Amino acid sequence: MLTRPVSGSSPSSPASAPLTEPDTPLARHVREGLSLPFKTLSSTYLYDDEGSRLFQQIMALPEYYPTRTEFGLLTRHQEAISRALRPQNPTESFFLLELGAGDGLKTKILLRHLLETGAQFTYVPVDISKAAVDGLAASLRTELPALQVEPVVADYAEALRLMASRPGRKAVLFLGSTIGNFLPPDRQQFLQSLAQPLTPDDRLLVGFDLQKDPRLIRAAYDDSQGVTARFNLNLLQRLNRELGADFDLSQWQHYTDYEPLSGAVRSFLVSCQAQAVHFAALDWQVEFAAWEMIHTENSYKFTRPGIGAAAQDSGLAVEEFFTDEQDYFADVILRPAR
Repeated sequence: MLTRPVSGSSPSSPASAPLTEPDTPLARHVREGLSLPFKTLSSTYLYDDEGSRLFQQIMALPEYYPTRTEFGLLTRHQEAISRALRPQNPTESFFLLELGAGDGLKTKILLRHLLETGAQFTYVPVDISKAAVDGLAASLRTELPALQVEPVVADYAEALRLMASRPGRKAVLFLGSTIGNFLPPDRQQFLQSLAQPLTPDDRLLVGFDLQKDPRLIRAAYDDSQGVTARFNLNLLQRLNRELGADFDLSQWQHYTDYEPLSGAVRSFLVSCQAQAVHFAALDWQVEFAAWEMIHTENSYKFTRPGIGAAAQDSGLAVEEFFTDEQDYFADVILRPAR
């Protein structure tokens, strides 16, 4: 369907406050993504403060196996993983920088073990949600008062620039299954951007969700309590709040599917009827046909050979491969191949 400007929109209408300036990254992204023949919005924008809160709920759901599986994996292999991340010289200090730190639930397993074994390090949790970073920093002050923490509110690009400016050994964490949210070309570019500032002594720990029973995978992204649906629909609420849109959430639904050949889980927002949505901040409207979709998220599942190939294509090499007893999930130590 066509998109077109809205004439005569009033900045005093209830839907228009508060408004984001039209030339923000979000505004530009929405204009571009909703003008495509198959509309799409980046999963990056799912994680405002409310989205981050809902995702914490998702991680506790019975259907959502990745979090508890990786938690068990890190508990089981904490000694070997910690040894792989820290310098060989036990007195040498290093930075442990985590991209997308969230609430730090799983990372605390490694942080405790590193502290208990006398590692000299500074933990740098990075997240785009200030609420998430502030909450993590507060919990660490209570639970691990001896830990040196430098919290950073930033996106991945800013975090990578920060990483490159740090002298000495760096261990970079990218836990969870976030790497699966990237399309294959974007994934390669992202891994290359991670590899580029690393020295031969630096290490990277990345979480990969592995291919398994497709029914188990699909249920993890369409839970019986509807928390994942609320998480996806919160994106529309964010556009209402920040761009003055007038999405009626009752006319939208969450849908997800899993395609085993590519390993891709895809999430969508589905328009339940033909409708036009106005963006007061942009003086613009978008028309949706009945049952037209907005693609909001990918979550790719991996094989062990596929992980090795992705690493090699990005200038990285697999150093150690850790998995759980069921081979549901893998945390992989990578090093620069050069």
